[in-house]
Amino acid sequence: MSMISVRTRDGELHSFEGRVGASLMENIRSAGFDELLAMCGGCLSCATCHLYVEELPETASLAAPSIDESELLEGSDYRQENSRLSCQIPFDETLSGIVVRIAPEE
Repeated sequence: MSMISVRTRDGELHSFEGRVGASLMENIRSAGFDELLAMCGGCLSCATCHLYVEELPETASLAAPSIDESELLEGSDYRQENSRLSCQIPFDETLSGIVVRIAPEE
């Protein structure tokens, strides 16, 4: 099982089995977390799937954000060092155990 843990804006932590091959955003939306808006559907044009990567499994690493992702995140009042757009993170077995927190709504 490949698990994803999501901390909602109210601080509640939820864990569920992720679907390998889908983006983190697709997994989170499919699990029913409507506060992650993802208005563009993962086209890298809106930044409404902004989240914070709180914990990565020991053996996992994420590719650096692309220039386009970084530019979208620059427009956020809530950007942090661990900010990412969940549509840009492909979910695979190495990310099992990842913990993310949904960023505040702009």
